[in-house]
Amino acid sequence: MSLKSFFYLQRSDRKVILSLVILIMLCLITSVFIGEQVTETPAVDGDSLVRKGYSARSQQGIPYEVVTESGKRLFAFDPNTATAEELLQLGLSEFQVRNILKYRSKGGVYRAPMDFARLYGLTRKQFRELEPYIRIGDDYQPASTLASVQSYIAQKEADKQAAHEAYEEYKATNTYKPYVHSTRDTVLYPLKIKLGEHINLVSADTNQLKKVPGIGSGWARAIVNYGKRLGGYVATGQLLEIEGFPEEALPYFSVVNPKPEKLNLNTLSLGKLRSHPYINFYQARAICDYRRLKGKLTSLSQLQLLKDFNAEAIDHLRPYVEF
Repeated sequence: MSLKSFFYLQRSDRKVILSLVILIMLCLITSVFIGEQVTETPAVDGDSLVRKGYSARSQQGIPYEVVTESGKRLFAFDPNTATAEELLQLGLSEFQVRNILKYRSKGGVYRAPMDFARLYGLTRKQFRELEPYIRIGDDYQPASTLASVQSYIAQKEADKQAAHEAYEEYKATNTYKPYVHSTRDTVLYPLKIKLGEHINLVSADTNQLKKVPGIGSGWARAIVNYGKRLGGYVATGQLLEIEGFPEEALPYFSVVNPKPEKLNLNTLSLGKLRSHPYINFYQARAICDYRRLKGKLTSLSQLQLLKDFNAEAIDHLRPYVEF
């Protein structure tokens, strides 16, 4: 068989082969033409980057991910959710990553890119490099930025303003003036007595005592309570036995017709005797021992023989004892 007969094709075969060649050439031309027209892949509605708001950054000329000459990977990240591995890839040091994780574990939240600048050890160069890639998720934004909250606050302010305007309108038309009995509340702020006037310690209560200059509710209660312990005041100087009592108030007090309660030294127990301000425990025990060993007391002169009673102690007791 000759070579010519080997390559010989019938008319129908040649038509088929020619059609295939033309079809292949058309496909190549079409693919080249379409490739030149496509410059960017359009974002779809379901794209996760679009949902996170990254498309806006891309339109501003900021790429999704950049690898620097030093090997750092710069990509969009949320400092509230980024893992330690991702933070290290961004070029942050290990101690910076630990500070971020520690801050988040204690409830810290980065609410704005500028909050990330407070990271300890973060340099200006690092922040300027990372700032375009910081994305704060919507869940970490302040609740006050929600539209419903903003609407509520605006409504409250509007109601407050309306109430104020209504009050101003009422005040402009109101002509009634309420009757004022006094310009001073004499219960909370009682009128003080003048120099030369006196309060009788025998019968005064706390309201009367508060009329003395320098005496308020605290000192008034202290005066009454100490008088009850004594059994009644017999001299104004006894007020100085109250710790810290203001001496300047003494000229405003007096003792008229004192009627002190008497202590029966022969019948009272040790506990009752020592409850009086002028009798301490050792003096009360000495009185009880004297009664047990020598019988009833008939006068204070008998106590002078006891070492626990000096002349001053007996003089203080004299108005308050009986036998």
